[in-house]
Amino acid sequence: MPAESSFDAKAFCSSLPSQPGVYRMLNAMAQVIYVGKAIDLRKRVSSYFQKNGLGPRTQLMVSQVTAIETTVTRSEAEALLLENNLIKSLTPRYNILFRDDKSYPYVILSGHRFPRLGFYRGALDKKHHYFGPFPNAGMVRESIQLLQKVFRLRTCEDTVFSNRTRPCLLYQIHRCSGPCVDLISEQTYREDAKDAELFLQGKQTEVLQRIARKMKEAADAQDYERAALFRDQIQSLRKIREKQFVDSGNALDADVIACVAEPNGSGRICVNLAMVRGGRHLGDKSFFPQNAGGYDPPEAVEAFLAQHYLNRSVPSLIIVGEKIRREALQTLLAEQSGQKIIINANPIGNRRVWLNMATENARLALEQMLSRQASQEERLQALQQALDIPGLSRVECFDISHTLGEATIASCVVYDNFSMRSSEYRRYNINGIVPGDDYAAMRDVLSRRYRKIAEGESRLPDLILIDGGKGQVSAAQEVLVELGLNDANLLGVAKGEERKPGLEQLIFPGVENPLQLPKDHPGLHLIQQIRDEAHRFAIYGHRAKLGKSRITSSLEQIEGIGAKRRQSLLARFGGLKGVQKASIEELQQVDGISRAMAEKIYRELH
Repeated sequence: MPAESSFDAKAFCSSLPSQPGVYRMLNAMAQVIYVGKAIDLRKRVSSYFQKNGLGPRTQLMVSQVTAIETTVTRSEAEALLLENNLIKSLTPRYNILFRDDKSYPYVILSGHRFPRLGFYRGALDKKHHYFGPFPNAGMVRESIQLLQKVFRLRTCEDTVFSNRTRPCLLYQIHRCSGPCVDLISEQTYREDAKDAELFLQGKQTEVLQRIARKMKEAADAQDYERAALFRDQIQSLRKIREKQFVDSGNALDADVIACVAEPNGSGRICVNLAMVRGGRHLGDKSFFPQNAGGYDPPEAVEAFLAQHYLNRSVPSLIIVGEKIRREALQTLLAEQSGQKIIINANPIGNRRVWLNMATENARLALEQMLSRQASQEERLQALQQALDIPGLSRVECFDISHTLGEATIASCVVYDNFSMRSSEYRRYNINGIVPGDDYAAMRDVLSRRYRKIAEGESRLPDLILIDGGKGQVSAAQEVLVELGLNDANLLGVAKGEERKPGLEQLIFPGVENPLQLPKDHPGLHLIQQIRDEAHRFAIYGHRAKLGKSRITSSLEQIEGIGAKRRQSLLARFGGLKGVQKASIEELQQVDGISRAMAEKIYRELH
């Protein structure tokens, strides 16, 4: 039975209507701790305040409730939509939460006169053809490479395509048919694009038949070179079909969703999403929800379906491995997508094979995650003991990167709850300091990072890690003292003798002798992991900034190239890289660029 509170649940529930809707449970600080939906609000909310039948998690949640807010809706489907909008915006602590991943990537076949094959992520435009989505970017790039090899479609941007005077390297290695310089007719190119489109739609048999007819026609016309090209295409396509470990034999689009929970009821759950498009298995992706304690697999799958497909494209068939309440979900997804949606919980044949594969992948992913987490728990516990910081969980690490003071970048990476939190990483451009002054750069980034925390807007991390020695630690300590954050735990990581891993020295502010942990110490391994990630993140940002600044400055330093001509060059070639790649003849075609000026630009940039 939940603990007593000033909230009169009986009186409140009696006032609720027996209609569909959404309810929000609030705690004493007026924070929403749970959002739920109901076909009958009175029955559903009343069930939380019954004497028996509540699990430990629900009892704990209800004991914190001091108020409940409700919204009546016209249907259960409408309640489902509102519920998940609120869950995503409020992230209540007792709702199972699936990370809202960025949009999935597609293969795009543009609607241009000579269609472009490429990688795409974002809102879809009816002018172009899209195929997918794919579970990850690697699968898209692999598909593009296969299509390039077989159909030799262009992948270059329009600015590059419209300004070429000779074929590029892809033409030389037989990955493009050279439409930019009229080495293929528009009709022939469009036939290749159509074959690629059919292949992406899963109509491989039709593609093979089309190419076989063209091969025969070419052979009959004694155009043996062209017939050989078609023969090679057919052989490549057949090899691709042989490599497909799952192929339905028809152009079916489906998502397959399996869920596996840790047997001991610890609350760790993995949901595996496998994508099938055009009858081909494109790969899978595993999700590990937050706040999963107390949820069983059917509840987790229901939550995943609602949260994952909200405002996202949905295939006509969704295969699940759990018996779930499907009616409201099917109605909502059908209204959203404008097509009939079937959620199949009892697949047979190939569909059962897909589900079994997704279930096995979910089980393996959960085992791997648990193994990694056990290792991280051991490392974190060892670090807590070594540094004498009980409860250490969140670490923020800083590094500075530059080349002789040029293009200085500071990175901040975050480790929290046993893993790196890449969505919380930040880079900072460092300006207004003496070039190469790492101490000033460290003061700058820490001041910007922790000013808001000093003003009470957020929480200080349990440990601030600095990639550097005593000088950097002293500079960091000065900033924290100025901000009034004297109680912050600060630690520097200095490279040891010969800069070998395992010889790092840990430097505390105001402490003369550094701490050196043994090479095999799990706590040191965690510090190395976080430090190396901060270094990688800083280097990546610095190189990008350095490359951009050097090309831009190169254009600015060319005598006779003012702002107007520089803008014309960048616009014509689609950016800095395009200008670098342009030939003298291509540069000469830009308004205001003479032959002599084009030669001068070319010399300066090469």
